[in-house]
Amino acid sequence: MKIIACIKQVPDSEAKVKAEGGQVSWGDAPLVINPFDEYAVEGALQQKEATGGTVTALCVGPESAKEALKHALAMGADEAILVSDAALNDLDTAGAAKVLAAAIQKIGSADMVVFGRQTLDNGAGLTPPQTARLLGYPMLGLAGSIKVEGSAVTVERVLEEGRQIMKANLPAVLSVVQSIGEPRYPSFMGIRKASKANIPVWSLSDLGASAPAAVVTRSELVTPPTNTREVEMITGESPAEIAEKLADKIIAEKVL
Repeated sequence: MKIIACIKQVPDSEAKVKAEGGQVSWGDAPLVINPFDEYAVEGALQQKEATGGTVTALCVGPESAKEALKHALAMGADEAILVSDAALNDLDTAGAAKVLAAAIQKIGSADMVVFGRQTLDNGAGLTPPQTARLLGYPMLGLAGSIKVEGSAVTVERVLEEGRQIMKANLPAVLSVVQSIGEPRYPSFMGIRKASKANIPVWSLSDLGASAPAAVVTRSELVTPPTNTREVEMITGESPAEIAEKLADKIIAEKVL
């Protein structure tokens, strides 16, 4: 079975978000593999161990995203592919889905495409179903367990209301949650192998695609106005005097 685990490189979870010039800035925070995507890699590797086959880690991002792919390789992925192009700097979820779908079609013959539930930076959780729609694959989201039998896959979806069992024919797109299992720690041999890996980089021309126009753009991040309040303490010799002063103040301020 050929499995593709889609990952993304994001700022570290300890990063502090800043608003600079009306735009979001992560400062000089280190970049890491999206924590939710580690579960996607783990879920893909579990299926490889259960049914055989290969796991390909796929990422859209800058050249630095190779480090996130190397993390997936160190966990046990067989190969990794980076889609990188200067025209892809401002992708929204729909644009990312178009690029991922084109890359998946170029890889060819994928039986299962696995995502994390969402990304740490935007957190929309829309790219998995958007990619499934473009590929024409069924979408099984929020999977806490996966079982493949023949040409079908059954998942247990983890919802706020409880659990839901869903089944679909392969190929299919899945998004997984933490219940899939704790991501395995990269082994020493895996880290050595990943450090020497030659990760191919595909451009838009390699995919035979053009840069998708953004459907959603962030034009400006407005900083909330500072909330300033003045407090005046009313004192008096007795509760009656305090009440009288308070009543006069309320009338003077035209509250009543």
